Amino acid sequence: MAARKSPLFDTATTLGKIVAFLGISGLAGVLAAGLLVPVAAAAGTGASASIQFFEELPAELEREALAQPTTIVASDGSLIATLYEENRQPVTLDQISPSMKDALIAIEDYRFYDHGGVDMEGILGAIASNLTSDTTRGASTLTQQFVTNVLNDTARQNDGTAVFNGSKSVGDKLREMKLAIAVEKELSKDEILEGYLNIVQFNGTSYGVQAASKYFFNVDAKDLNIQQSALLAGVVNGPTIYSPELNPEGALQRRNIVIGAMLTRGKITQEEHDAAIATDLGLAITPTLSGCVGAAQAPYFCDYVTHLILNDPAYGETTEDRRKVLYRSGLTIKTTLDSRVQGAAQTAVNETANPDTTDGKVGHTMLSLDPKTGNILSMAQNTRYNPELAQGNTVLNFNVDQFDGGDPAKSLGGGGGFQPGSTYKPFTVAAWVEAGKSLNQQIDGRKRVYPEGDRWRASCEPGGNYVINTPDGEGYEPQNYGDENYGTYTVLYGLAQSLNTITMETARQLDLCRIRDIAFDLGVHNANSSEGAPTPPGINPPALIGGAVSAAPMSMATAFSGFANEGTVCTARALTEVTAVDGTSYPVPPVTCERKIETDVARGVNYATQEVMRIGSGSTLQYGGIPMAGKTGTNDARSQTWFMGYNSDMVTATWVGNWQGEGEEASLGGLQIGGQVYPEIDGSLIAAPSWARFMQQIPGLYVGKPFTAPPSSMINGPQRGTTPTSPVRPGGPGAPGTNTGGTGTGGTTGGTTGGAADNGGNNGNGNGAGNGGNG
Repeated sequence: MAARKSPLFDTATTLGKIVAFLGISGLAGVLAAGLLVPVAAAAGTGASASIQFFEELPAELEREALAQPTTIVASDGSLIATLYEENRQPVTLDQISPSMKDALIAIEDYRFYDHGGVDMEGILGAIASNLTSDTTRGASTLTQQFVTNVLNDTARQNDGTAVFNGSKSVGDKLREMKLAIAVEKELSKDEILEGYLNIVQFNGTSYGVQAASKYFFNVDAKDLNIQQSALLAGVVNGPTIYSPELNPEGALQRRNIVIGAMLTRGKITQEEHDAAIATDLGLAITPTLSGCVGAAQAPYFCDYVTHLILNDPAYGETTEDRRKVLYRSGLTIKTTLDSRVQGAAQTAVNETANPDTTDGKVGHTMLSLDPKTGNILSMAQNTRYNPELAQGNTVLNFNVDQFDGGDPAKSLGGGGGFQPGSTYKPFTVAAWVEAGKSLNQQIDGRKRVYPEGDRWRASCEPGGNYVINTPDGEGYEPQNYGDENYGTYTVLYGLAQSLNTITMETARQLDLCRIRDIAFDLGVHNANSSEGAPTPPGINPPALIGGAVSAAPMSMATAFSGFANEGTVCTARALTEVTAVDGTSYPVPPVTCERKIETDVARGVNYATQEVMRIGSGSTLQYGGIPMAGKTGTNDARSQTWFMGYNSDMVTATWVGNWQGEGEEASLGGLQIGGQVYPEIDGSLIAAPSWARFMQQIPGLYVGKPFTAPPSSMINGPQRGTTPTSPVRPGGPGAPGTNTGGTGTGGTTGGTTGGAADNGGNNGNGNGAGNGGNG
């Protein structure tokens, strides 16, 4: 940049002007024998010492890679976000408008193609100008300015201090001179000009002419016209002083000076000059927002991706090393996100719980996984991501754990998780069928109190039992929703209708530790684990209906993927390829899948969760008539509600809850959600319909294949339950199969007959129907 008047010297005298010039440029004494002694005097040393000082200066410019923006893209290549410390988009010289090159050379260094890096004619001209005027004119060439920019860029990358013209010592200028001469020997003039136009700063975050062109005019550098080029060429002399945003009058005046210089140097005609001068600034400010706050889609998924990079030692030994790679290395991060699914999920979330019409305590998320790969397909949330906003929750990612693998040194930006309510019940069903019991076995679900001191089998506990021990000492009394529907029902019907008493008594006949282990093996764990590893759910009886674990939606989606994928769980993954602009390729987690439960066990659970969609809380949802299983969930305090919808192609965890608490005072009842206030809320009221709205927007995508039925013995094995004391309610009509099923006629024997008919339907071509009796 051209130097401006230095405050270090009194320029009121001729001697002062000479010393001022030498102090600013620091060039002439070394390059011209006639000026050697004055420079030596200004530097406070003898002539021979000055020559030795110059000889010892570095003669090679060490250049680190220029900072370039990182882009995060979805699986289809669509942009998610751009991350940068310096917004720079390098271009080649042939991608820059000729008028831009002419404008820069005309105003900054019109002898650029004639000198060897240091311009003696320019130095002498500057001396003459400084001796006869009240201003200080510099003589730095574009090559010297290029050197200065490279030195400052290197300093920034290494936490050093950049040195600007007004604060340069004679030594600084001498180093700049020698390096400029060296650069001219190494690079061609066009290479130097290209390097300068890609490194120089145009405003606070825009570096390089392409980024500046897009920012100020929303055009590519190759399309800059005369007046646009002149404005940018003028800005580099003082990005703040001549900022067209902060000082439009000063910027216009400076631009017109550049246009005049272009005319003087014969780069434009008088007619072009007059036409350009007559225009206004013509700004079309188009900032490229940095980071996830400016994400084009999926800001919380973007945030999750950045945490994955910053936690991974493959990107550097320290967090700071990894941050440098992420924000300066020009990474292209290809992810698993399906923009179609993401768009549908975000729309459903916004329509359901728009932050403008929803109480700030209420969060709503929707996360989808591909069960066959673990690929994250969507991650939507109803809050607006903004790390700079002090009030409210704008950064916390409700979808994920607090820490990666429970390691507190590896933040994922997540919350503490939420009680899953009845979405936890399928794990009890999994343990039930794994133990060789049948889904249509009858269970006594009458209302009862499990007394203090009651022993439940728990092989992982001392003595092999879990002992009921409640705070009030009165035992544990599970209740069904609405305090009704107590009686003897099948396990299948109990899950479909989410009857707590059936789940509890089912678990009473099992090993509590096995229920816990199945859930944990499939992926359910506490989202706030900070012990270096995920911590499992509890085993106390309330845990059976989701009370003793705070799980993130991703954790629950992963676990249900184990059901969808017939017992095999694939680790959730977000990255498919990461490459830097220099060609460096970074490792990404491969598809990693492992069998956690037997195939038939998963098929048994899928058979049961399909009943939820047929006769239970999912029966009224409109989701396109494709194969689907699901489960709603609501915790005791009604502060957390869920819906898990899944098939063989996609698993979606939908959560609506109070992210600020779990207790009775945190109930969603009475809070505004999407402009409405509900006195009482459960998973079927908001979370499930939101999921259905999501599915309606992606017809034909992830439709899945029909679930394979479990062995018939798993559906209708030996009936070992308690003799019914109230109506038995099994399932109803089954899905098409290979055999013809019969019809259960209901009545007092409807439990057994209807169950057999349902099995026939699932394994036959007929329309087998199990009609639960009322008698």
